[in-house]
Amino acid sequence: MIIKGIKRVIFSGVVLSTLVSSSLAQENKQKQIADSLAFLKTFNVKMPIVKTPVFKQDTFDIVKYGAKPDGVSLNTNSINQAIDACHKNGGGVVVLNEGVWLTGPLYLKSNVNLHLRSGALLLFTTDKSQYKLIEGSWEGKPAVVNEAPISGYNLENIAITGAGIIDGNGDAWRFVKKSKLNESQWKNLVASGGVVDKDGSKWYPSASYQKGYHIKDATVIKPGTKPEDYTELKDFYRPNLVVLNSCKKVLLEGVTFQNSPAWNLHPLMCQDLTVRNILVRNPWYAQNGDGIDVESCKNVLIEGSVFDVGDDGICIKSGRDEAGRKRGMPTEEVIVRNNVVYHAHGGFVIGSEMSGGARNLFVYNNSFIGTDIGLRFKTTRGRGGVVEKIYIANTFMKNIPGDAILFDMYYAAIDPVPMAGEERAAPKVEFLPVTEATPQFKDFYIKNVVCIGAEKGIFMRGIPEMNIQNINLEDITIKSKIGIELIEATNINLKNIHLVSDQTNPLILVENSKQINISGLKSDTEIQNLITLSGDRTEAVSLTGPSVITAKDKVKFNFGAKPKSLKINK
Repeated sequence: MIIKGIKRVIFSGVVLSTLVSSSLAQENKQKQIADSLAFLKTFNVKMPIVKTPVFKQDTFDIVKYGAKPDGVSLNTNSINQAIDACHKNGGGVVVLNEGVWLTGPLYLKSNVNLHLRSGALLLFTTDKSQYKLIEGSWEGKPAVVNEAPISGYNLENIAITGAGIIDGNGDAWRFVKKSKLNESQWKNLVASGGVVDKDGSKWYPSASYQKGYHIKDATVIKPGTKPEDYTELKDFYRPNLVVLNSCKKVLLEGVTFQNSPAWNLHPLMCQDLTVRNILVRNPWYAQNGDGIDVESCKNVLIEGSVFDVGDDGICIKSGRDEAGRKRGMPTEEVIVRNNVVYHAHGGFVIGSEMSGGARNLFVYNNSFIGTDIGLRFKTTRGRGGVVEKIYIANTFMKNIPGDAILFDMYYAAIDPVPMAGEERAAPKVEFLPVTEATPQFKDFYIKNVVCIGAEKGIFMRGIPEMNIQNINLEDITIKSKIGIELIEATNINLKNIHLVSDQTNPLILVENSKQINISGLKSDTEIQNLITLSGDRTEAVSLTGPSVITAKDKVKFNFGAKPKSLKINK
């Protein structure tokens, strides 16, 4: 009788738990719909419909093809045979059950769902001879690379799903900067082997890597050569963990992707990509250890995911310089919602390789906690490309070491936050001719941002021949050391900006910019200098609202800026 009673109690608990889970799921779904409708209404936009893959229910257990979950046996052939058999059968699900599955490179096939059940750890071998040198892509340009641990080319209807973990064993590939480790960590790393640079600032996994690092354009394939001609520098050519090139209807769901040699996830020229409820992890010292880099893709949904990585978290790209412009494929029709980014160089990022352009990006309900920069938009001369029609709402940030919101057209491929004691000179300002290599940032609409703790609230820096243009920020609350800096910017509209800034001398700097409209400004700190206007090209700056009634006594004009360039309205 007691046993029966226990069974009834347990059964009731299961039913109750199921009902609660179902209720919460329905509540969350209703909230997501409401949030989406509110976003559409706010910006009067139409978001894309992203198609998802559908698979046959047939399952293919990799054990039946000889795979062993002992962490020692190399299962490359077994897993690839299961994928191939599934594909030839018309598709289905290739299943990895619990265990440690050591493997070399895996090649996805159309209509195949690679599914990792809870407890499954797919671990990629550190034996670099298992990875072929191929012609691939590195930071937006054609390049020599080692093939990715997981790759797919020209496929349709593919997925990586489940609750398991995919580990790229990236520490075997990466170099490490001493400045990113504490003394004990650095000593242990050096003692593990590898090579230390002459100046003692960097550790390399091998002499081959060190040699490649110090050769300019070492990844570029020279005319008349083949990838196998670069074997001497093989260690230097770090692969991205997952590369999906020219694929349609792709789903990445539930899985943890971690410890990548370079970027974790690199969908390139894909269409209808869904990324849902994944976890992406890399150590913070992982150079180029981005979370996801969506490059020249169309119809993309990234939602409900968590990123904690060594470089940019969620990043939009479209090729680099002439190669990207020649490809001419923007990243467009992208939804990014309900994600959390912890450590990263940037939470949501566009660039700097955006030479094919980006447009119609819809970003809302995301949180950034401890990212170097929050919203990060970066480019430089030579890129070209137009980034436009970017819509962002409901962004929540905490403990941002750098800028909460950054637009920078002088990207210099260095860490966004200087190390202690590091000094960086401002870029040289000069007018250059406008060409196809001149980048553009325009038509951004950003609403409802809260940031508690940043070095700088808002930073915009364009170039003289192509200002950052038509940037609209509304309902922004930022607690930061420094307020707002606008440099080489045109038609910037700041409405209902609430600043809690340690440095109010000045609270706002406007340099060589025009058509700057600031209304509804509020500051919780005593203002020494509300606004400084600098440069003889500054004009048509407008301040409106009760907080600026006494602003006439708190305005400065430097380096040729004229009093007539500023209008103060009650």
